[in-house]
Amino acid sequence: MNAVALHHSPWGRVRDRLACALIVVGIILPATAFAQAVNMINGDVTQKVALSDLHDMSDTTFTLYDPYQGRDVEMQGVEFRTFLIEQFGEVPPALHFTAWDDYEVTLEGWDDPNWYLISSEDGDPLTIRTRGPVRLVERDYNNQGKGDRDVENLREFNDWIWMIRSIEAKW
Repeated sequence: MNAVALHHSPWGRVRDRLACALIVVGIILPATAFAQAVNMINGDVTQKVALSDLHDMSDTTFTLYDPYQGRDVEMQGVEFRTFLIEQFGEVPPALHFTAWDDYEVTLEGWDDPNWYLISSEDGDPLTIRTRGPVRLVERDYNNQGKGDRDVENLREFNDWIWMIRSIEAKW
């Protein structure tokens, strides 16, 4: 068998090293590097709430069965109604949510103490890969007098919102 030596030009080596560096940066750089805040929109005013501030104000920890993961999960967050009052002065009649994957939905009826804005799960901050950086969940989803939700039927949890990028008040 004949061996052939490949001679790379200096530019070829630079190109190869640059490609390797970009791959390494892409692997090492966490998804949360792009998600540093949640945008709170009230009319023409947009205020950014830093994720670090949201972690600091997340004063409630509870464990619930997460039907999407099929297990009990310890969640930490802030009561959503309280958070809305702090941000907007009162609970808006409707909210428009935009997620990091460009999912959008407008929902009403947020004056309910069972909804929590979750920023950590099992002691770790949420990332985009873990359906964060923040997520809305209903804490006592089976104690609402509306009948029990079937945890085997994920469609009953369509009002849980993941990967929240912005929350807009609709007056």
